[in-house]
Amino acid sequence: MHPDLARTLAAIAPVDPALEPAARAHLDNLTKPRGSLGVLEDVAARLVQIAGGSAPGVDPARIFTIAGDHGVVAEGVSPFPQEVTRQMVANFLAGGAGINVLADTAGIQVVVVDAGSAGGPYPEHPGLVRCKVAEGTANLAQGPAMTREQCERALLNGVALAEAAAADGCRAVGTGDMGIGNTTPSTALYCAFFGLEPEEMTGPGAGLSAEGVRAKCAVIRRGLAANAGAVASGDPVEILAALGGLEIATLAGLCLGAAKCRMALAVDGFISTAAFAAAWKLCPAVRDYAFFAHASAEPGHARAMTAIGARPLLDLGLRLGEGTGAALALFLLRAAANVYTRMATFDSAGVHSGA
Repeated sequence: MHPDLARTLAAIAPVDPALEPAARAHLDNLTKPRGSLGVLEDVAARLVQIAGGSAPGVDPARIFTIAGDHGVVAEGVSPFPQEVTRQMVANFLAGGAGINVLADTAGIQVVVVDAGSAGGPYPEHPGLVRCKVAEGTANLAQGPAMTREQCERALLNGVALAEAAAADGCRAVGTGDMGIGNTTPSTALYCAFFGLEPEEMTGPGAGLSAEGVRAKCAVIRRGLAANAGAVASGDPVEILAALGGLEIATLAGLCLGAAKCRMALAVDGFISTAAFAAAWKLCPAVRDYAFFAHASAEPGHARAMTAIGARPLLDLGLRLGEGTGAALALFLLRAAANVYTRMATFDSAGVHSGA
């Protein structure tokens, strides 16, 4: 393992469970029936733990929408051509995509990252980070998508994104993705990490027909067979290199970096959760910092959530990616933190608790 990656993993500490009782006691003393704000109270208590017992908060927050292309697109796994990745990056930078609208509505900054899209470097732009490792991955159906060195570079690029956000004062980050065909490597990663079958995990992605889903499933099964050695190794980096994407590896690094920097992490949908799974396999403590934004409409996502032992905050039928679910979830995290810090207590409001 790259020494910088090993140092990152060693620097991630779980949150202190001893901080939760005091956080719960404060929540119970707010002017409301105990537990009446439900999941928001759970979120607030964990934000207190992430903050080390200090007042919880998520602002400022930053969403990273990370782009990469995939050699497996040659197998016909997406109804859209690979060029759409690049076109959508331009759309993000122009402010015209779903993530731009939702993040702007929630008051959250979006940073676009080129981790490995095809077509050469993008022009400089204040909202763009250029850290391209390669112009897309190789075809995972025929062998490893990345070399281990490429994968580790992408992981470390993601860590660096989180560190830069923390240095700028961010208290939370959100994950977002863009990459035509990237539900295929994500599905393959779920199968490899959790021992799931392609038939139960493969979905339509950007809109495949039932026949297309069956063909995609067969491609994933071929990829698992072609990379059987990496899967059998149990090494998360080997598995991620063999089956993942450059944007997925960078997102995994972002998850690790957020935990290292003790920032709350809003994990978007199907692709981002696959990236989180890689980070979690590398360092289980990253789970303490993660809030899963939404239940993806991609059918395998519910099984992935069960494997991780997590429950999404929202269930809105979203399947766009880009970080759109993370933008909505970060607003909920902000609401939870504000409940904790701004609501009156029974004593301060002169209200009898009835206890």
